[in-house]
Amino acid sequence: MSSSTERRKHLIVISAPSGAGKTTVARHLLARFPQLRFSVSATTRPRRPGELHGTDYFFMTREQFENAVRAGELVEYEEIFGHLYGTLRSQVEEALRRGDFLLFDVDVKGALSLRQAYPEETFLLYIAPPSMEELRRRLQQRGTETEKQIHQRLQRAAMELSFQGAFDAVIYNERLDETLRQAELIVAGLLGIEVPAPAP
Repeated sequence: MSSSTERRKHLIVISAPSGAGKTTVARHLLARFPQLRFSVSATTRPRRPGELHGTDYFFMTREQFENAVRAGELVEYEEIFGHLYGTLRSQVEEALRRGDFLLFDVDVKGALSLRQAYPEETFLLYIAPPSMEELRRRLQQRGTETEKQIHQRLQRAAMELSFQGAFDAVIYNERLDETLRQAELIVAGLLGIEVPAPAP
């Protein structure tokens, strides 16, 4: 009989439509669980102010990214709104060799590709908006996209929501504090520990 350690999932993947809160959840979990390491994705999108290569993303030119795809260096990749995003195979393989727990913040198709590549190691967590109307409101409130971009994101969100049944757990992000608590309970179970007490 295999031990509980062997049965644990070491690749914890969070997905959600843009604006549903997955990055907020991922950052919270990384702060609460020092056992987790963030899986840094590769991208061709321009670096934003304050972002660091190798910490926020591995920033690549399109040519570099396409060469990596041809060389089989990416577990998954996708073009989203004109930019390429993907997970470097070397990052995943190194983490699995070391027995690390990797936390991913990726799109839905990327999540499913990770499960296909590492079925025994992958746990998929979906963060869903309460409704499309609420998602639109949150995107507008961010103030970072034009109405056309918001419309594109909502169209993509409708497609992404259709995949949530393929995930191991779904959290409806109506109240952020409850969402974070539910995510903590799920991740603590995957790590085989009790949920740490809230910071004072």
